[in-house]
Amino acid sequence: MGTIEIGLWVTGGLLVLVVVGMRVAFAAGLTGLVGLIWIFWAKFGFEPDQFGKALTIAVKTAGQVPHSKVAAHTLSLIPTFILIGYLAYYAGLTLALFEAAKRWVAWVPGGLAVSTVFATAGFAAVSGASVATSAVFARIAIPEMLKVGYNKRFAAGVVAAGGTLASLIPPSAILVIYAIIVEQDVGKLLLAGFIPGAFSAIVYGLLIVGIAVVFKTVGPPVTGFTWKERFAALPGAIPIVAVILIIICFVYNPFGDKAWGTPTEGGAIGAFIVFCFALFHGMRWKEFKSALLETAKLTAMIFSIIWGVLIYVRFLGFADLPGAFSDWITGLEMSPMMILICILLAYAVLGMFMDAIGMLLLTLPVVYPAVMALNGGETVSAADSAFGMSGPMCAIWFGILVVKMAEFCLITPPIGLNCFVVAGVRPDLSVQDVFKGVTPFFIADAMTIAMLVAFPGIVLYLPSLAG
Repeated sequence: MGTIEIGLWVTGGLLVLVVVGMRVAFAAGLTGLVGLIWIFWAKFGFEPDQFGKALTIAVKTAGQVPHSKVAAHTLSLIPTFILIGYLAYYAGLTLALFEAAKRWVAWVPGGLAVSTVFATAGFAAVSGASVATSAVFARIAIPEMLKVGYNKRFAAGVVAAGGTLASLIPPSAILVIYAIIVEQDVGKLLLAGFIPGAFSAIVYGLLIVGIAVVFKTVGPPVTGFTWKERFAALPGAIPIVAVILIIICFVYNPFGDKAWGTPTEGGAIGAFIVFCFALFHGMRWKEFKSALLETAKLTAMIFSIIWGVLIYVRFLGFADLPGAFSDWITGLEMSPMMILICILLAYAVLGMFMDAIGMLLLTLPVVYPAVMALNGGETVSAADSAFGMSGPMCAIWFGILVVKMAEFCLITPPIGLNCFVVAGVRPDLSVQDVFKGVTPFFIADAMTIAMLVAFPGIVLYLPSLAG
């Protein structure tokens, strides 16, 4: 049995373990270790007296992964981004954002729902956690919408869909994970997420207005706010603007000079600014302790998934499965664009059964080399490429596409995590209610993905400015 066959059998075993309910981190780590043992033992001809040697080599190979990857400077971005989000919550930024958005936008049809989307987009700019965003706004926005007569399913769907924006709008933990897996520039990927994230929020807003115009009882407008009240609500958004500017300037300096520092330094300073704002607004030791504990829990969970999956990725390298998949993909009698669309559709199906981070970590080591091969390789120029962009730009473009697919999967049944979170926060809503309410947003996401595929400039404009 060759290494490719071993790779296929082990990958099949991984999928079985995930389907039966084992955590991705443990399933990936276990199958990766078994696969390494299998491959090394195969090299020794499956001699019984060589099994111990194969086991020792496999354990040492797998054991190098946690330290080598966690020691990477790039990974320090993840806890700082998560900490920003939890501090922002305890600083009361969520309520301030929603209040400001409500006073400025609520007068349009479906205005409170549009306000919720824009407020979640603003909160996404200081938080990389979609689940946390959905949970917070389920407590804040849904009662406000129900109070003025919104359909409860629609209100729940708005919150669940709006929460997904945190996956794309920087600071985004998923974008950082993508950059680590495919070994691309974190700063350019974070820059690339701004415009598509804002574009997604606008598409959601237009969809809500359209629904409210057609079905007038779904989302009545809210009026009566004076201009004085609107301007009075703006200072609450200052920390959001400050964090956005800091992240941009630490990734790419729009004033024409070198960037002020690294994305990690920008994340740390952003966390400090939000911390100061939280203290000013009355955060005490109990809330600060909770923010640190929640950050530590989520960081440990993400790092555990990364460790387990990277052991599996190490096995894939020995099995040469990514290379074989790339050769198969490039040999298909289909256009590169059609193959890319099929890959995105496969992500939509896979996301129905897996969480976003696990899905990307498990698939990217195989899928990413294939997409790059379709375009012409890592070093191809734009003139010679299949998608009309250079290798590094293709890596950024594909990253935004798959992260957007990960957003899409957060609201698709049966594992749409955001929908379960909203239902968990609101006892008066069933999971079925939330899934029904979020259905129109499938159309909005499909339209957004289609636009990002058809017009790559939406994604690549800001990264191209950074050189």
